[in-house]
Amino acid sequence: MNTITRGKKTHLFSTERSSALRVMTYAGAIMAFLIGSGFATGQEVMQYFAAYGFWGVFGTGLLVLALISFVSIQFLTVGQREQFSKPSQIFEYYAGKYIGKFFDYFSILFVFLSFTVMVAGAGAVFDEHYNLPTWIGGFGLTVLVALTVWFGLNSLVDVIGKIGPLIVLIAIGLGIVGIINAETGILAGNDLVADLAIQQASNHWITAALSYVGFCMLWLAAFLTALGKTVPTQREARAGGLTGGVVFALSCIIVGLGLLANIERVAGMQIPMLVLASDIAPLVASLISLMILAGIYTTAIPLLWTVSSRFFPDGTKKYKYLTIFLALLGTVIGLWLPFDEMVNIVYVLNGYVGAVLLAIMVVVTIWKWAARRRTIAHETPADLPL
Repeated sequence: MNTITRGKKTHLFSTERSSALRVMTYAGAIMAFLIGSGFATGQEVMQYFAAYGFWGVFGTGLLVLALISFVSIQFLTVGQREQFSKPSQIFEYYAGKYIGKFFDYFSILFVFLSFTVMVAGAGAVFDEHYNLPTWIGGFGLTVLVALTVWFGLNSLVDVIGKIGPLIVLIAIGLGIVGIINAETGILAGNDLVADLAIQQASNHWITAALSYVGFCMLWLAAFLTALGKTVPTQREARAGGLTGGVVFALSCIIVGLGLLANIERVAGMQIPMLVLASDIAPLVASLISLMILAGIYTTAIPLLWTVSSRFFPDGTKKYKYLTIFLALLGTVIGLWLPFDEMVNIVYVLNGYVGAVLLAIMVVVTIWKWAARRRTIAHETPADLPL
């Protein structure tokens, strides 16, 4: 992600020149941001999708597809059209001055807590696959992320926009392999899931889906609004948001089916994806562990950047010092609780607040669309077709 500072404003943009490449880069950035430790490890898909059987995989999956696509398109198109001086103004745009301020500050807190989940995820990978202390993985991630954010985010959108689709394709491949190689099978897994002690995001798949979209959109809000500011056209903004949302949701469904087909073996595991990878070969599992760490890295960077840049301009001394402080604080918190508990507490509770913002977005979007239609109808001569 390139950063150019003019005065006190920081602009994020992709260097891709072709329209099609830009659209794919925007979509890839969405996927890379959403992958994180939860999706890449499989823990997120377990708690939000597979834990509810077919209703969770397909019901949650289709609801997520529609709503993630909606919010991604909205954030990119509004950012492109409104050209906010600060990305956080997106909350005021939808929720008004005072409620918007609440969502603004709440999202900053949640984004920081999400960074701690990334730390916990890296620690879990080192513990479960490499048999090393969790603090090595957590602290190692913190150092890499802090250094990246310290030196700036040059071309990050282009980089993670290409890494994101690759990780999603690998995850889809693992899901398909899990379905093919499963001893239990999808149908049997659906029958067994209710009898297993699997941690769920909610007591019903619908509320789990709303919570999932809620926390995803709190992640995406400022990031996509800032990115949308530099998208050349509304058409590219819509295409990028739709592509990213659809592909990510479909990958969740496929991975969810793979986990459901192996539900007895993956239940209770911190890193379910490594179980599927181990069925192929130990070497594949080691490579997948690196993929998971890459997914965590691509999400942890914009999360930490979002918090630091909210308070101080990118590149300033105060920004750099705050980055180091937040990185260290996040490491302490992230290594305190087990990874699956971190996902369940941080994502689920904050997801419900995000779901409230989602409801507001839907109402405001419909109202603004109707207002524009009334304006067009008023300005169009009666004898001309609309």
